[in-house]
Amino acid sequence: MNYFFFVVKSALGDLMRNKIKTFLTALGIIIGVASVVILIAFGLGLRQFIQDQFDNLGTNLVYVFPGQIFSQSGGFRATAGTTVNFDEKDLFSLKKIRLARTVIPVVQKSVKIEGQGKTEMSALYGTSQELFPARNFEIEYGKIFDKTDVDKRNKIAVMGPEIAKKIFGQTDLALDQKVRIEEQTFKVVGVLKSKGGGGFGGPNFDNFVYIPYKTAFILTGKKIFNNFVIKVGETQDIDKVKRETKGVLLKRYDEGDFTVADSKEVVNTIGSIFTVLNSILVAIGAVSLVVGGIGIMNIMYVSVTERIKEIGIRRSIGAMEKDILYQFLAESVLLSLIGGFFGIILAVLVVLVIRFFFPAYVDVISIFWAVGVSFFIGIFFGVFPARKAAKLSPIDAIRYE
Repeated sequence: MNYFFFVVKSALGDLMRNKIKTFLTALGIIIGVASVVILIAFGLGLRQFIQDQFDNLGTNLVYVFPGQIFSQSGGFRATAGTTVNFDEKDLFSLKKIRLARTVIPVVQKSVKIEGQGKTEMSALYGTSQELFPARNFEIEYGKIFDKTDVDKRNKIAVMGPEIAKKIFGQTDLALDQKVRIEEQTFKVVGVLKSKGGGGFGGPNFDNFVYIPYKTAFILTGKKIFNNFVIKVGETQDIDKVKRETKGVLLKRYDEGDFTVADSKEVVNTIGSIFTVLNSILVAIGAVSLVVGGIGIMNIMYVSVTERIKEIGIRRSIGAMEKDILYQFLAESVLLSLIGGFFGIILAVLVVLVIRFFFPAYVDVISIFWAVGVSFFIGIFFGVFPARKAAKLSPIDAIRYE
């Protein structure tokens, strides 16, 4: 143990004699470790961000889509590949599921909204009054529509705050105003509080216009639904509801004609896609670690050349090959670990800044990973110059000029 501390202390002393060279040599490792740790933190934060978005839009939800939206590789299909259309018969059948608290139909369509002399593109969301509590939507101004509005096909609308601001300048000015949607006139009865979202290709519910689904049939010209959202009372009942939902739909459709999924499945699928992309970015960032390791190896070779006479003197007074090998190997490992240490500090500081805008975070595993990789790089790229130093002939080394 005393020998180990002596080698480390000696190596550290050699490195500290030229602090600038030591820092410049370790710079490649600093940048490499920092970039990899930051990218891992970004990937972890992205998964958390997606999860938070889904939780913010309601928990214990089961989604029913036409076609198979998941591919065999675990991602989303480019196209559902089906002509199945859900209708009111499916809605009535799904409402009979015992553990389903509410079954919410959804009619979606891109539409042109006109009001106050302005025209904006928006997403029409024809649905029932039950969507708002299920999705944790809260009203900012006015009210939401009710079951009577749905049954009577009333031409009223609840606007997301973003589209309301685009059309009327201020969200509160939208209340009780008239807008034209697909040549039909609607009265704005409410404006929702902001839910955020819309990042990474997700839906921006703040830019949606919500109307009773039976009124939406007037605009679409057909009584079909794009999907259903089922609110489940308890988390432990989600799997039962999914099984019953599949059973109900299989009475009318083939298994490949629809998808029944919960929030967790959708989040995991989205997360797996971004994990692959993040892994590619991490691999690219790791290239700088290799470059840093090569830099350490080059500097160590230069150091061996500069200290040949010192090596010869040490060998002549009793130092063995292993002593010289351990000496230079310790310097290489320390160089790499110093770079890894400062790289982690730099990454943590950057992530702390990022957290003001995005929920990135550095976990303990990535820190251990960074230290381990730094240690490995120090050994791998340091062993060759260290072996060269150890194999020098003592007599030739002393005579070297």
